[in-house]
Amino acid sequence: MNEEALFASIDLGGTKIACALGTARGEIVVDDAIPTLSHEGPEAVLSRTADLVNKLAERAGRAPASAGMGVPGLADVDAGYTRFLPNLPTQWRDVPVRDILSPRIGCPVFLLNDVRTAALGELVHGLGRTANTMAFYALGTGIGGGIVIDGKLRLGPLGAAGELGHQTILPDGPLCGCGNYGCLETLAGGPAITAQGVWLMLSGRAPRLYELTDGDPARVTPREMAAAATAGDADVSDAIRRAAGYLAIGIANVIVTLHPDLVVLGGGVAQIGDRLFDTIRETVRRRVRMFPVDDVRILPSALGARAGVLGGIALAARQGVV
Repeated sequence: MNEEALFASIDLGGTKIACALGTARGEIVVDDAIPTLSHEGPEAVLSRTADLVNKLAERAGRAPASAGMGVPGLADVDAGYTRFLPNLPTQWRDVPVRDILSPRIGCPVFLLNDVRTAALGELVHGLGRTANTMAFYALGTGIGGGIVIDGKLRLGPLGAAGELGHQTILPDGPLCGCGNYGCLETLAGGPAITAQGVWLMLSGRAPRLYELTDGDPARVTPREMAAAATAGDADVSDAIRRAAGYLAIGIANVIVTLHPDLVVLGGGVAQIGDRLFDTIRETVRRRVRMFPVDDVRILPSALGARAGVLGGIALAARQGVV
């Protein structure tokens, strides 16, 4: 009997490289992670990535048929080059990742932006299986996204379509890392929410948050803030509601543009839970007046942290995104 083919998923991050081998059905066979050590440069990082894939292949007893790699920035998906990874040294401009990595692991390599990879994972293995049109938000340190139309992930000419976190929400808002002002990411990303929590705690306006974190600003997270709000910190609750309102405006913009069946929220900030989602749904209903939105599902990711790894496997199994 023939063994089921394995596919490699590689997630290149700023601090770690995560890799898994799995089947097209989304079953993970082996996985592991190593530090990125990005200061060593692209060649060294890719060499150690190849070693990681090959070690996992040894553990699995067979090599992958192809590999899907999520990268934190822009990639030329046709040529297999990284074009701009803003948070890595040298920004990996025009690095021929496919040409370097493929011969070292003995199979084709396909690249995609990491958040679009997670959106693909949700499309193939998560809630997106029941949707025709979907907007995917990754709510973490930044806010990334992906757009699915007619059952296909849409990338645009540069692979950059779906940068939902860089909608302008406040024209004179905070400066964003992208160079624009008032992007959604600056108002509802993890650091923006956390900064509000730290300020409230240090101002003496968040006693429950102080108790939960022993007064340590480094321990403040959106999840801790949600717990503090539930425990009675009214100002923390208002901060979460305000961020959720900004996020809802961005979601409402996408809904009136695409009228998707489904909006999926993934990433660490989505773990705030009902306090976040209830505000978003209420605000979307209030702001979208052109048509009813009761048929638009706004839900947390079914895959959570696994969306990226399963997206890499789907990317490999599909031999790229078309």
